[in-house]
Amino acid sequence: MALAEKVADGRPLVLHVVHRFDTGGLENGLANLINRMPEDCYRHAVLALTEVTGFRHRVERAGVEFIALHKPPGQTAWQFHRLFQIFRRLRPHIVHSRNLAALEAQLPAWAAGVPVRIHGEHGLGLHTHGGTGVHYDRVRRFYRPWVQHYTALSHELNSYLQDHVHVSADHITQVCNGVDSQRFFPHASGVQRIAGCPFEPAQHWVVGTVGRMQDIKDPLLLARAFVQAVTRVPALRLRLRLVMVGEGPLRVQALALLASAGVSQLAWLPGERFDVPEVLRGLHAFVLPSQSEGISNALLEAMASGLPVLATRVGGNPELVQDGQTGYLLPAGDPRTLAAHLVHLAQHPQQALAMGQAGRSRVMAQFSLDAMVARYQNLYDTQLQRTRRLQGPLHKRA
Repeated sequence: MALAEKVADGRPLVLHVVHRFDTGGLENGLANLINRMPEDCYRHAVLALTEVTGFRHRVERAGVEFIALHKPPGQTAWQFHRLFQIFRRLRPHIVHSRNLAALEAQLPAWAAGVPVRIHGEHGLGLHTHGGTGVHYDRVRRFYRPWVQHYTALSHELNSYLQDHVHVSADHITQVCNGVDSQRFFPHASGVQRIAGCPFEPAQHWVVGTVGRMQDIKDPLLLARAFVQAVTRVPALRLRLRLVMVGEGPLRVQALALLASAGVSQLAWLPGERFDVPEVLRGLHAFVLPSQSEGISNALLEAMASGLPVLATRVGGNPELVQDGQTGYLLPAGDPRTLAAHLVHLAQHPQQALAMGQAGRSRVMAQFSLDAMVARYQNLYDTQLQRTRRLQGPLHKRA
């Protein structure tokens, strides 16, 4: 669609800025938002500072432009001018950047005259641990004057923005992720075999995870806990099986760890899969071993699929998991405790089933996709109305 056609369209344009548009919880939530927001309200475009991968096909809405800048590591001076030119060409009514790596887009958005500038925090990441967070607090405070409003996925992130970045509470909207319960649901006849998986749900009790295999997701914690579980209770070698779906730099290490323990035949690590709903319907329990999280899409999808969850007590996980009712919250980086809970659930399948049912009920009541979309739409509407009161009708900008 040419610029003149876009302007004549009349619908405000939201330009979503991310570091990389690839498989991940943030990007999945963004795809859901674009797909589900009423089409007559807003147009959308996605700007990735680095790469746009095949994950773009998760966006089903027609007419969404994807832009990849292939930015090298670090913040470079030429990036400002390039972003400025893109903002002037597209003339978005709203620029919504997400996470620290995309925050630098706010300054050129202001310089280009973008009326509404929103920044979302989806997770603090490992850089805030170990006393190294002060530098990143300063970076966020540096860009604060150019951000008009913030979104936070969790209570933890909301508090962080107020306490460390010094954002006033009335400039923050908390928006939890939502899950598509029409895509993620338990199969009526029970756990189904995953295509290509060697394990039979009728014979095996399958525990698994889905996510990128990188440090922050800590897949090696799950691999170590699984090894400890079948070592502690040798009889579980006949029943307990591990599925770890995802690609990333730690996948090779996870495979090596399992092989060195002599349990390779009890685990299946197929790499990245695009049939995640079917994968979840092939599990008996779900594990989220992360070192840091915002509001985890993977956790919500597992709960919507009727799975009991074992999740580390980090980030927004305690806002999702009711400890002892829909699953268990565990210390991060503690394979021994995770192993004990794996053993417990495997030995008490009826309790695990009841926890999974309670988790789905919780998701349906409090974390629907429609509620998330309505919250974002209301935020966009409110910020645009505020700008129109101050500057006049936005369509005159053309």
